Amino acid sequence: MLYSAITPEQKRIAFREGLASGRIQQFPGAFNPLSARLIEDKGFDGVYISGAVLANDLGLPDIGLTTLTEVATRAGQIARMTDLPSIVDADTGFGEPMNVARSIQELENAGLAGCHIEDQFNPKRCGHLDGKNVVDLDTATKRIRAAADARRDPNFLIMARTDIRGTDSLDAAKDRAKALVDAGADAIFPEAMRDLTEFQAIRDAVDVPILANMTEFGKSELFTLDELASAGVNMVIYPVTLLRSAMGAAERTLEIIKADGTQQGAVGAMQTRARLYELVDYEAYNRFDTSVFNFQVPGSPEHTTQQAPSAVEQESP
Repeated sequence: MLYSAITPEQKRIAFREGLASGRIQQFPGAFNPLSARLIEDKGFDGVYISGAVLANDLGLPDIGLTTLTEVATRAGQIARMTDLPSIVDADTGFGEPMNVARSIQELENAGLAGCHIEDQFNPKRCGHLDGKNVVDLDTATKRIRAAADARRDPNFLIMARTDIRGTDSLDAAKDRAKALVDAGADAIFPEAMRDLTEFQAIRDAVDVPILANMTEFGKSELFTLDELASAGVNMVIYPVTLLRSAMGAAERTLEIIKADGTQQGAVGAMQTRARLYELVDYEAYNRFDTSVFNFQVPGSPEHTTQQAPSAVEQESP
């Protein structure tokens, strides 16, 4: 009921253990707190919170317009709804090194298991678009050093993202990754790698976990889990996949309503009322107060007002 009973500190330990397990970790991107519950229910290792998704959900492009307060608040709302560790995109750290330091502590307070900070200029852009600009090495390392120094929980994971492959060579990306690790990064996010050999090259260059971004319509092929594991990747994110899927479904439903004058043609593809109630754990609230769920779910067998319908008795799809 309410929020996760697992503390942020416990989630951070679990995240670290997962990265060290030798098994590649899958973190789908949540676009709201309820989708984080769904990610957990389907057996994934953790939840990713994309800066692009947070911006797009506000109707904004992913160019650094969101604030630390907006990101920390929404990321905290998502993280507290799941027992899984959640990692958030902290863009360029929301300012200069001192701002980066504050960002880390605010994200710790919000219950995140870690974050990544990138080496782009602000305003930034999606890592899989052309025309990116990256800061110089000194600026990039100062951001990471400030982040590492500011954290109070040593298990809060500081990941450094580098976009330099989009503007320079693979060797430059390897050198940048090494320098970021030396500055205190616990993990490396090499953005927009072009093939598996490039992931392997970063793997060979550093001795910390590396992340693969499997975003659709980008520079990287959508490699399988086994392919990424073979290249030494420790963690894979699917940042905007669920938002794109949900928005695609919403658009198709609106088209059906507009064309048919009713949503009936889309109902079969919808999540049922019973499944929604299951995800929000309606029964647990009823155990706390039997007046909360003293009604029948449409399509379910009759029940007494003192007992909520069980999972098997709830509405069929």
